[in-house]
Amino acid sequence: MAFLELKNVSKGYGHGSERVDVLKNINLSIEEGEFLAILGFSGSGKTTLISLISGLLAPDEGEILLRGKPITGPGPDRGVVFQNYSLLPWLTVHGNVALAVDQVFSDQSKTEREERIMKYLRMVNLAAAVYKRPHELSGGMRQRVSVARALAMNPDILLLDEPLGALDALTRSSLQIEIEKIWRTEKKTVVLITNDIDEAILLADRIVPLNPGPRATLGPDFQVEIPRPRDKKTFNTDESYKKLRNGITKYLLNIRKPRVVCEETASERGVCYA
Repeated sequence: MAFLELKNVSKGYGHGSERVDVLKNINLSIEEGEFLAILGFSGSGKTTLISLISGLLAPDEGEILLRGKPITGPGPDRGVVFQNYSLLPWLTVHGNVALAVDQVFSDQSKTEREERIMKYLRMVNLAAAVYKRPHELSGGMRQRVSVARALAMNPDILLLDEPLGALDALTRSSLQIEIEKIWRTEKKTVVLITNDIDEAILLADRIVPLNPGPRATLGPDFQVEIPRPRDKKTFNTDESYKKLRNGITKYLLNIRKPRVVCEETASERGVCYA
């Protein structure tokens, strides 16, 4: 039995002529401890997919199972890190993490909860910023708070919805290293949503493209067999990296090409459209 499994999952929005089918017949199995990257273009339905796994949305068809049990709503067994930080501006760094910890571990003592909060703030290098509020932090620091909050709930699976997409290149690179280090330390199952091929190769065990919608489906698996720890600086001389990157790029470019359909009109002139 797979740790996380999506069976014939479909999701759309709207009704009647206004309905848009975003995802269609999504089938995916993820093993415990695996780092999976779902790679796709903007607008392909990646966020809808992560929202279904998190329980924020319910599928129109099919089912999603975690440890063999259906996901019917949000829960502390799934920690989510969004692109937009999702921090409460009136709370400190400590307060934002404490909000989640107090809810999930209400049966623990105040001392135990405090130890948990500080453990994960130290893990993301924010122990010196515990009493700062979000507006006093850089974008990278805010995202570190989001990661600490998600991990502090001790989830079975960590869902990362393009968490580094809004960051500058240097901060993004630094956080990529931190996320990979945390994954090795915590041994969590991770699903990363990204549109960055190099980020997916750097972090993931397996990469699955999401074909463009509407009615988006998943493409073939690309196994990442580059030894860890991985270093971007050596990628350009690594033949296995070049082969993998070229294969993924070629696949994405091919599925993005518009399909041209031609029809004969009443005047017998061919009309073609994408």
